[in-house]
Amino acid sequence: MLSFFMAFAKWLQGTWWALDISGSTWAYPFVQMTHFSGLSLWLGTNLSLDLRLLGIGKKRQTASQLSDSLFAWNWIGFCIAVAGGFMLFASAATKYIPNPAFEIKLGILVPTGIILHIINQQKSRTWGQTSETPMVAKVLALLEFLIWFSVITAAVSIPNYDTH
Repeated sequence: MLSFFMAFAKWLQGTWWALDISGSTWAYPFVQMTHFSGLSLWLGTNLSLDLRLLGIGKKRQTASQLSDSLFAWNWIGFCIAVAGGFMLFASAATKYIPNPAFEIKLGILVPTGIILHIINQQKSRTWGQTSETPMVAKVLALLEFLIWFSVITAAVSIPNYDTH
C-alpha cells in the first residue's frame, strides 16, 4: 500500500504546477499563506462555535444562530485550506508520505476533527435553541477544540522529521 502512495506522490510531485510551486521563490510562500489563511478562517469559525457551546463569550446569539451565521464562512475557509494544503503537499509529496507527524495529522486527527465538527455544526441547531447548552454539547465542543489543538501540534511537528 505504501508503494502505491509513494508512486502517486512521485507522480504528483512531478506535475508542472507542483514543480512550479517548489521551484519558485514566491509561489511556495504564497500557497502557504493561502493555506494558513483558509485554516485561520475555518478553525476560527469552528472554535467560535465551540466556545459558544462551552458558554464562553458574549451571548448575543444562541449557538444555533451563531452556527447559521458562520456556516458559509466556515466552509469557504475549509475549501481554501484544503486547496492550499493539497498544493503544499504536491510540492514535496514524497517527503510528506513517510513523515509520522503528517500521517498522524491527516490519517487520524483531520478525519476525526471534520466528522466531529460536522456533528457539532448540525447538532448545534437543536442544542443551541436556548441560552442553556446541554452537557453533551459542551463535552463534544471541548473534544473538538482538543482535536484541533492536536492537529496544529502535529502540523507544526512535520518539519522536525527529516524523512530523506
